[in-house]
Amino acid sequence: MQQQQQPASAIEQSLVTIHDIATENLGTLCISQLYRPLQVPLNSERFESSRQKADLAASILQEVGIIRHGGLSDALAKGLLTDEYINGARILALNLTNGAVQSYVWWVKGGHDKLTETQRYEEDGLQIGKKPAHSYPWFDDESSTPTLRSPKFAPSPPNNYYKGWWTYPYFSCSLSRWLVSYSIAIPPSGRHGLRGFISVDIDVSSLRVNQCDALPYRFSSSSSSSSTPPHLLRQSTVRRATAATVAASYDVESIRDLQAFHSSHKCHRASMVCDYRQPSSESTTISGAKLLPGMISGSSSSWSRGAYQCLCKRGYYSLRHPDGFNGTIMEIAWQEHQDNISNYYTDVFKCLPCAPGCDTCTGPEPCLANYHWPFRISLLTISIGCACGTLVLLCYLFKHRRVKVFKVASPIFLMITLIGCAIMYLEMVAIFPYLDTTWCIATKWTRHMGFCITYTSLLMKTWRVSLTYRVKSAHKIKLNDQQLLQWMVPILLVMLIYLGTWTISATPYAEVIYDQNHLKFKQCSYNWWDHSLAIGEVLFLAWGIRVCYNVRNAESLYNEARLISYAIYNIAIVNIAMVAFHVMLFPNAGPDYKYMLGFVRTQLSTTTTIALVFGPKIARVLKGQGDKWDQKAKVRSITASFSLNGVGLVPEESPDLYQENEELKEQIQKLAHQIEFMKTVHMQMNNRHLKPKPGGYFTITSTSFQAPYSKSTVSTAQTQTGKDEGLTGNATPLKCKSPKGKV
Repeated sequence: MQQQQQPASAIEQSLVTIHDIATENLGTLCISQLYRPLQVPLNSERFESSRQKADLAASILQEVGIIRHGGLSDALAKGLLTDEYINGARILALNLTNGAVQSYVWWVKGGHDKLTETQRYEEDGLQIGKKPAHSYPWFDDESSTPTLRSPKFAPSPPNNYYKGWWTYPYFSCSLSRWLVSYSIAIPPSGRHGLRGFISVDIDVSSLRVNQCDALPYRFSSSSSSSSTPPHLLRQSTVRRATAATVAASYDVESIRDLQAFHSSHKCHRASMVCDYRQPSSESTTISGAKLLPGMISGSSSSWSRGAYQCLCKRGYYSLRHPDGFNGTIMEIAWQEHQDNISNYYTDVFKCLPCAPGCDTCTGPEPCLANYHWPFRISLLTISIGCACGTLVLLCYLFKHRRVKVFKVASPIFLMITLIGCAIMYLEMVAIFPYLDTTWCIATKWTRHMGFCITYTSLLMKTWRVSLTYRVKSAHKIKLNDQQLLQWMVPILLVMLIYLGTWTISATPYAEVIYDQNHLKFKQCSYNWWDHSLAIGEVLFLAWGIRVCYNVRNAESLYNEARLISYAIYNIAIVNIAMVAFHVMLFPNAGPDYKYMLGFVRTQLSTTTTIALVFGPKIARVLKGQGDKWDQKAKVRSITASFSLNGVGLVPEESPDLYQENEELKEQIQKLAHQIEFMKTVHMQMNNRHLKPKPGGYFTITSTSFQAPYSKSTVSTAQTQTGKDEGLTGNATPLKCKSPKGKV
């Protein structure tokens, strides 16, 4: 019989009947009536073999005749008891006119499967010459049988033809068992004669009233064979279903369930789960009934209302009942709530949700790490302010890009550096909220892409200085900005491809970790993609440090090369130190500490870089010295042309004509000064009769004259020449020889 949806009222009324029988109310029941039926059917497919045997016996009696062979009825009834499920069998011959009993046989299976004939009690109502009592669950009169369906019988399954009808499960006071019967009416062979009736009783006391949620067990067609054991029936069902579904839904014990009572528990479905508990036989006693030996033995204890525990679901807890709520108590509380007697069902007998983020809990204790939002907001505000300030500085640089202090430092690379710094500041925005997949992707991109842009732009400028400074030939190496960009773009392209492949193939996600208090929070996952990129960045930093070391003695206008080297050293030290802090010193730091460490790393690396590279330049512009050349560099004979072509500080555009003219004038003045100096010295040395011009290069204080070829004269001239050269900054010693043979 296929299970059909039963009304809730019929299920509840049946549960009340079961409860009355199981709680010693049977004495009053058996005085007023000998049978107590339920209002819900059971799945009769499990007893398909018994039904087929009863149909076969009815067919034999219909063909042979029920009155002509009296011994046949007795043999058929006794033979039906050989079925493993059939507990009793009866065959009646009824008068077609008045429905009185003409003859009957009634065999039952006693204790230990011993066959004993049932005595015919008058109080049973089954007597010769009288109509059977209508209180029998297995019998109905001819007015409704076989053309009309009696309400005593359960509906037949659709698309199946049965010769008879199954009854609803009922309790027999005389046998103290739960039974279900299959009854078949045998029509008379002639107009006048006897009408036959066969009924078999099946003991269902071993079945259980399981009110918990469960999928109905589907009996296979092979269940019609009486020789097929239940475990083989289940195997055939498993073969027709997917392994995953069967493993999740079916249980070996579910074959014994009365499926009509599934999902009739009173647990709160949102916060509780029902767990069936087999009640002990000692707690279930039936009084006021005549029990046969071995009839109960704990089997009737499975027919009990509230035989379950209401356990809190995962994510819920109960301080009063940590082991769950008894199903009987839940049934009573639910009934009182329905009758408006109390609200214990909704207010007391319930499970409370765990604290946010707790998968399991035993109390209201928190499981998530606390986020100190005012502290995080303050750090975020500073970071966003720094990012906005970087963009403002970018606009300021673009506006004053023709100022000499910016122009000789390659404005295009300075602007690229500021863009990378702004991206690195935005990492604090990505790690600010509760992390998820989207924010983790943003974190990886802002951190690594910002570092690559900033560091590469600074390194390209330093690398140009290194190539120019270390050249040993007289020919100067000229690397303009376009050539450096051609080297920089492939590096950025490699980083873009790596991050894009990482995002698509192994998307970063937020994983749960625990802090020192075992409170959990989410952090972006780290895997071999992170480790590979970290190794590459370390090697990149090592190369940059080597380049900076090579140019440590290089001279440049506005001390540009040295400041960039300091910035690269700072980036390397800060990043390595922060990795050590995260991994070794604070591996179990909470989310706020990690956010603070990220803020410190950003400020020490990014803000310090901006201060070193752009601070002195902005200060000169604010002082009004942005268009003036570096006087210290000029003292070291470093001109603008030398800076542009030799030291590597190539501007965005080629120098203008005015600048070139100024530099040429400086060189011409130096050469003219040196020529005049050499001419005067040689004239004085070779013409001793000439008097020095007052205020000229040489002033002779002594009135005595010596021979022009004497050692004292040469020594005096050389000494005086050295003094004058020290004043002019061109300390080139002159070696003078007197021409031989001259007077």
